Amino acid sequence: MKIEIIPCLNDNYSYLLHDEISNIVTIVDPSEFETCEKIINKNYKKLDFILNTHHHFDHVGGNKELKKKYNSTILGFEKDKNRIPDIDKFLKDNQEFKFGTFNFTTIFIPGHTNGHIAFYFKKEKILFTGDTLFSLGCGRVFEGTNEQMFQSLNKLKNLPGDTKIYCGHEYTYKNLEFCLKFNPNNRFLKKKKEDIELCLKNKKPTIPSTINEEIQTNIFFRFNDPDVKKAINLENASDIEIFTKLRDLKDNF
Repeated sequence: MKIEIIPCLNDNYSYLLHDEISNIVTIVDPSEFETCEKIINKNYKKLDFILNTHHHFDHVGGNKELKKKYNSTILGFEKDKNRIPDIDKFLKDNQEFKFGTFNFTTIFIPGHTNGHIAFYFKKEKILFTGDTLFSLGCGRVFEGTNEQMFQSLNKLKNLPGDTKIYCGHEYTYKNLEFCLKFNPNNRFLKKKKEDIELCLKNKKPTIPSTINEEIQTNIFFRFNDPDVKKAINLENASDIEIFTKLRDLKDNF
């Protein structure tokens, strides 16, 4: 699988996937038409599928015009059938979908929205997480509940550690600052800081990350870390209580 990262809007990422065997071209979360179309037209002159993780405009803004130009098929979760523009196929939780030589599984991960999904390519060890799991962070809880977001993150946390994570935004440095504030003694986080700063200096994306990296550094995966519990004064609290406190702190960070 050839993956091209397309920076869109202020800090969004769309992802162009090319199956070099079947020549099928797919895009994940086209934020805007012009930026995405420019690359599609230059390199492929076709777009077979559009995959949407959720209905927010900064993830579906290019749907209508891309579909009109390339006659693409748009896939999204069944709960978003009335909210994703021009959607064609309604996916269910844990549904497999095959195109070309690729096969992904839909993972339902509500919290940020009520119809949010991830696309998991098990064979390729690749995961598109939209606005649920970020590098060093997680999405705001808009339509769902903290409990739902907590459960969704744990679903992703339990995937194989070498799974590469492609998320919806370049929020990594801001997330880093938050993680360091409440987990300052984390040696993996200190190393991650060096890597992030080098990427940004060279004007490169800070992603993909991996599940293992997130387990080591992402504070929203580190409910059992004594330093984290101590930093937020919840040393005897449950995991969900710690997550809720961290999410509240991040909302106002």
